[in-house]
Formats: sequence, C-alpha cells, structure tokens
Amino acid sequence: MSEIIDNADLSFNNKDQDIKDFINSPSLKERFGDRYEWTKFYEEVADKLLLYKNKRRELLEGIRSIGSRVKLVSTFEDTLLDNSKSPLKDICPFTVMGIFNRGLTDENRIPIARELAKFLGVSEAVPNNFDGVPVLNPLKSWYFGYEKDRKLDDMNNLWDVFEKAIAFADSKDKTGNEASEFSEAYDIVIKQHNVGWNLSIGLYWIRPWGLVTLDTPSQKYIKEKLNMDINLGVDKKYCSANNYLSLIDQLNGSFKSDKSPVHSFPELSHEAYIYDNEKKEDKPKAVEITNTENTKPYTVDNIIDNGCFIDKSKIETIINRLRDKKNIILQGPPGTGKTWLARKLAFALIGEKNSSNVRVVQFHPNLSYEDFILGFRPIKGGMLDLVYGPFMEMINLAKANQDDKYVIVIEEINRGNPAQIFGEMLTLLEASKRNENEALELSYSTKDNERVYIPENLYVIGTMNLADRSLALVDFALRRRFAFIDLEPLLGEKWKKWVHDKNKIDLATLTKIGNNINGLNKTIIDDHSLGKQFCIGHSYVTPSNDTDVVYAKKWFCDIVETEIVPLLDEYWFDDPKKTEDAKKKLLASFEV
Repeated sequence: MSEIIDNADLSFNNKDQDIKDFINSPSLKERFGDRYEWTKFYEEVADKLLLYKNKRRELLEGIRSIGSRVKLVSTFEDTLLDNSKSPLKDICPFTVMGIFNRGLTDENRIPIARELAKFLGVSEAVPNNFDGVPVLNPLKSWYFGYEKDRKLDDMNNLWDVFEKAIAFADSKDKTGNEASEFSEAYDIVIKQHNVGWNLSIGLYWIRPWGLVTLDTPSQKYIKEKLNMDINLGVDKKYCSANNYLSLIDQLNGSFKSDKSPVHSFPELSHEAYIYDNEKKEDKPKAVEITNTENTKPYTVDNIIDNGCFIDKSKIETIINRLRDKKNIILQGPPGTGKTWLARKLAFALIGEKNSSNVRVVQFHPNLSYEDFILGFRPIKGGMLDLVYGPFMEMINLAKANQDDKYVIVIEEINRGNPAQIFGEMLTLLEASKRNENEALELSYSTKDNERVYIPENLYVIGTMNLADRSLALVDFALRRRFAFIDLEPLLGEKWKKWVHDKNKIDLATLTKIGNNINGLNKTIIDDHSLGKQFCIGHSYVTPSNDTDVVYAKKWFCDIVETEIVPLLDEYWFDDPKKTEDAKKKLLASFEV
C-alpha cells in the first residue's frame, strides 16, 4: 500500500484517494489479484439500476422475465408476490440486487446475475467469484414489508437512499451536501419495516470501496479483531447515519496502518467471513448443529399435514405456552417424536420453514458452560481466545434482529447438567427477566463491564427422554423456568390413516400392530419398576418416508427384533422371561 499512502496530497494535504487509482494500484493487484473484480460489476449494476428509479414497473417486468428464463422458480416467486397472493406492484433497488445475493450457490447466482446484467445493459463481466460479498437471509431478502405493512413513502425512501449513497460515495468532499443528504435519507430508511442491518449490506453492494457492510460476521470482526465499537442510535438497535459515517472514517483511518490486518472494506468483509467460519469450526463437535430446511411459510396445519398425530387444539396450546413462557420442554417415552415435533413447533412459531432462525444443539455429559455459553479456547499460535458458544451467538443474533423470532432447540436437555451448562443464564431464561434492565455480568466477559440479557424474541425448546435412567434429574430452578409438555404414544386412527396413505400398509395389519403395541404399553405401565414413561412410541412403527411397504408383516417383525426387543432387554435386564413373553405377544399372528 506504500505508493498509495506515500501520495503527498493524501498524507499531508488531507486529500481523498482517487478510488480508481486505489483499485488499480500495483500493491492492491499484488495483494488481491482479481479477487475483488466483482466490485466493478456490482457498482455498474447499481448505476444501471438507478436509471429505473422512475421506471419501476418496467423493472419488475424485466425481473419476471428473468425468473422464467433461469428456471429458479422459488428464487423469484417470493420476490414477485405480495403477501404470497397478489403480484408485487413496486420494488426497490436493494431487493433487486438481493435476488442474486441471498444465500444461493455460485452456480445458481451467476446465471441470475448474468440475466440481470443483460437486462440492465451492464458491460462489466459477471464475476466468477464473490469473495467478500455478504448475502441476505432468504427469509429477509425484501427491504420492505408486504403492502399491508408498508407506508406510502417506504419504497420511494429506499430509492432515495440508494441514489444519495451513490452520490456520497462518489463525492470528493465527504463532508459536503452529499454527506448530509445521504445522512438524512439513511436515518429515514433505517426505521422502516424490514430494513435494519440489511441496509448496510445493500449500501456495501452498490459502493463496496466506500461503504462498509455491518452484517453479523463483519460486526464481529470489527469488534473482536479491529477492537472498534459499533455505536448504536438512540433506539439501541441499529447504527444511526452519524454513527455509521463515523465508523467509516475510523475504519478508513485504520486501513492506512501497516499494522491493520485489513486495508479496505472488501478485504474486511472477506476476512470477516473467514474469521466467522474459523470460529464455527472451533465449536465442540459433540454439539451438533443442523440447518437443512428450506424457507417456506409454516403453520400448525403444516405440522399436522407433515404427520403429527396430536390434536390441533393441543398443538396450538403448546405454541401459546411457548410464546408466553419463552421456554418449553417436550418430555415423553422413546419414539414419541419429541425431536421431530420440536423443529416443527419452532417453524410454526416463526411462521416460516426457515432453518436460519432455528439452531439445534444436543446436550451430553461432557458439555460445559464454556462450550455452550462462552469460554476460553485455543487458537492458532498456542494462545487462548474467549469465544462465544451457540447460545450466546443466538442471543446476539436475536438482539440484532428484534423484529424476527429465533429458536434454539436443545435435544436431550437432561443428558448433560443443565444447571451447570446454563450457569447464570438460568436466571435470565425466565420470561419476566427478558429485558435489558435484568442484564447480568457473566462468568467470563469479552469486554469491561459487559452485561448480558436474553431478548424476548429468542425461544428455547428442549426435549427430554424420561426412560433413560442414566440421565440427570432436572432441578426445581430449571423446572420453574420451563413449561413441560407430555407426549404419549399415539397409535390411533390418525396414525393408521397416515401410514396407510403414505406407505400403503393395509388397515387391518395396522390395526393389529397398534393393538399389540398398546397391549405391550399397558404391561409396561402396570410394571411397578417401569411406568408410562417407558412406553413404546409410535415412531418405531411409522416409516420415515413415502415408500410403499410391500411386505408389511416382515417389516414389523424386523422392527420388533432389531429395535423394540433390545429396548425391552434393557428394561427387564433382570428378568429375560418378561421380554420373551412381550415379544411373543407383539408378534402374535405376524409370523412370516
């Protein structure tokens, strides 16, 4: 960077560096090669989009045409439908750019970008890589609400800040009229529905060398690696324009130092992505996190349609308890679908089948507070670093997006020691303490006088297997903060109809299976050493896919031999005859 920094006007006369010289400087090319060639494409897309400020219907028609050509229907359907029913009548430029910047693979985003460039008349080549480009959460890829939620000027305000941001970033004088006009437009838009931190992502797309993105990885990198605070506005939710511009000035100043790990906004964004991934890799492998579902609307009816045999009224009661209590535990015998239902309840609470807002972890005997909340972990160079665990990460994510709901699902919550794993968070879980006034200092702290609270939009769903004698008892402190929901084996008419329709097993066979399992469960309940928590759940005899079960009797016999009998052997380890008698009753009239 020396030929840039040594420029006399830049160093001594407080002049701005010409951005084109900066991009094309030998040191930058040597450092990055063509890594950030994408910036030229994005800037020209923004320039061409601005020409459609007063031709938005034409722009919408062009996007609809692109959607029909690239064959990525799901990518465009939710972008072009208002409230999932009527066609969208207006659109903003940030949302247009979000069409190819919303969690797609490069293989899918490149053809979309190519078609959009062709429509807009962009001459720059479509990038082959997108290093340093933040993407939107697919659930929040609009910069505006549905028509019923939008104010009259919301869309015009988005176009206005888009235009003013380009003018400001391209201006030589960063304190002139362009700055004040951009600042005014920014402060209006940041308060609009569905904008939030996404505004900084959009601003970065349109002028990546002049405007910083404050997506979650970049915020974390700025705070933890550059040791800079990101000051919030009076609402304590997002940066005001003044704070955003001050941060840009502060970052630009740090870029001039050889000691800085990054020297431009694209490099910052790219390194933040790498840093965030490294932190995720450092998480304990035993804490499994699964995010595999696609984003789609989701309701209680969807839970039932997906194969839940619980009455709709009870499901609604469970979700209402989750809304009110903030924390619930699904408890019951093995095979009652606790884990399956926990994920579905999370989606129904959120209103979308969206894995980005749901995180799944599993407790185990070796899990600690340091793994789940925060603690010191080794990093490169033999040093220790204070690292957030999955629960603190969800807290910070929920705080940064308070208009959304987030759920953390904890499988086998009593397989570890919940009181030890949660620590002081156990107090903060209480619904009445979900506010900043109840914040507490944690056992460890990433900065001086740091106080933490759990926001109201973060919910906890635990699952608990009552039949495992090795699991920890749940203490009263945890019980008081959770609503406990009992799940039972359900082998009635709903179960029979579902398996018959999905797997083509005849109803007579299913009736026998249901009767035999229910008979076994009565024996288990009547056994004074066991009880109802040791019953056999319906999941054992509910095939997991839509494949036809051709030989139903053999299928059931295999399940009894390989899954149910081994479990009964554990139940009656001191009396094998009970297992043998139970097996005979289960397989009565099912010999193959």
